[in-house]
Amino acid sequence: MTADESAPRSNEGTGVTPLSGVGTAVWYDPNADLEVEETPATDAVDPEAERERFEDARDRARTELERERERTAERVGEEEAAVFDAHQKFLDDPQITDAVQSAVDDGRPAEHAVEAAFEDPIAQFEGMDGRMAERADDLRDVRDRLLRLLTDADRVDLSSLSTGSILLADRLTPSDTAQLDPERVAGFATVEGGRTSHAAIFARSLGIPAVVGVGDDLERIGDGDPVLIDGEDGAVIADPSDDRRERAAGGRDVAVREEPVATADGRRVEVAANVGTLAELEGAVEAGADGIGLFRTEFLFLDREEPPDEDEQFEVYREALAAFPEGRVVVRTLDVGGDKPIPYLETPGAENPFLGQRGIRRSLGPDADLFETQLRALLRAAAAEPGTLSVMFPMVSTVPELEAALETVEDVATALGAEGVEHETPELGVMIETPSAAFVADALGERVDFLSIGTNDLTQYVMAAARENDRVADLRDPCDPAVLHAIERTVAAGDASDAWVGMCGEMAGNPQLTPLLVGLGLDELSMSAVTIPAVKAAIADLETDAAKSLADLATDATARTTVYEHITEYDQ
Repeated sequence: MTADESAPRSNEGTGVTPLSGVGTAVWYDPNADLEVEETPATDAVDPEAERERFEDARDRARTELERERERTAERVGEEEAAVFDAHQKFLDDPQITDAVQSAVDDGRPAEHAVEAAFEDPIAQFEGMDGRMAERADDLRDVRDRLLRLLTDADRVDLSSLSTGSILLADRLTPSDTAQLDPERVAGFATVEGGRTSHAAIFARSLGIPAVVGVGDDLERIGDGDPVLIDGEDGAVIADPSDDRRERAAGGRDVAVREEPVATADGRRVEVAANVGTLAELEGAVEAGADGIGLFRTEFLFLDREEPPDEDEQFEVYREALAAFPEGRVVVRTLDVGGDKPIPYLETPGAENPFLGQRGIRRSLGPDADLFETQLRALLRAAAAEPGTLSVMFPMVSTVPELEAALETVEDVATALGAEGVEHETPELGVMIETPSAAFVADALGERVDFLSIGTNDLTQYVMAAARENDRVADLRDPCDPAVLHAIERTVAAGDASDAWVGMCGEMAGNPQLTPLLVGLGLDELSMSAVTIPAVKAAIADLETDAAKSLADLATDATARTTVYEHITEYDQ
């Protein structure tokens, strides 16, 4: 591929990480060496031999998937690694395997049978929106893996790319992205893909600058061209200027601050990490996190045949506290529902699972036993380590829900005391992620120690724009004045009730928005570990009064375009 002289210097897409990188373009085509030969005459095919070839390829594919799942869980996270479980299910899907067997019986070679068997399922998912459309990518990933194994094609090893490579591709599968080494890859950009794609999620977890959904203009960049990836603004710039290179390099070289940070005039703001597995704790410590602001406990419950018992959970929570002996670890109780099915739980399908029975609604209902076991483990862990344990309840919509959750905590503490088990009641808090919770934040704040704003869900519910629907992605903006008013109202409720107020949604990890959030009065910001150094640096440069002035202008605005104008003016 050669560069087109008329190519624009800058291509726009969707930035998925607030990081920039500069390097040399390397185009990637996973199927470049994949050649399926012409269909032979049916009487020249031995069905029995082709069935054996298919079964052998399937066995080898299973082994590869298990290895990649393990590697992804270790490098990216357990929750993200679950995508390979879905690939295993596609590999064993009766509809697909029956179609392959039928085609083989009709005299087709195994690779032709595989191509034909995946055709209809892929086409069905391609016509859907959001995450369902990404299933088509998963199916292609499984199909191409089988074809590669059947044709003995070589696999490109993306883990050994030259240092400073900028990877360009039509799309990247989970298998591709999980191979990328942040120490070698300076960034990647894809023609297709959205912010919720697996490639985007993996990029954020690995801390790789990335822009997705650039479109066909990306193909005007040739192999070997110098390229800058601006994952914050969503720009892919060919032959960037020296000034842009320096700014990009500066963005990646922000020093880690191990100590707590305060604004230039002395206002302390806690900066914490969001983690989903124990494996991520080390990265949080290395990034300079003051503590954990969101410890998702779903990984303990997913991908197994029965729930973890009290002792297993106790050890996990104790280990998280041990990583921050002088800090705070905020644990979110189990947040599952129709969108996160668990094999051993009854989770009936719902047309809109995000508005259904999930989070605290399940903990106070069908999962009451699991909730009590989790609380017992948490109260024991709080007494076992010197750090501060905080427990927060997700998807709270009403005051009675919170009161019922607090009553359960009291019952658990009473039971542990009666049994003579050492325990301690931790800090207790509520996630503010529904409009109803924001409306009654004052009453909620009076009953707990803290409020934590989950901007991802809060934004989708306030704006009535589903997180997985790209057609309404433009509406799903946490800087919309409506969302900012919900944040402002929550902070005011915290101030009135002496509850500290944090934020654990993606908005918290955008250093461009740090002045706005500090100006709104947030006490704590929690984010992906990779963005902690940049956010701490931004806080250290702030004057509180100036940040408050920015927040006043933003909350007076009636359109998010005006909000961004004020943010840009402040940044200058």
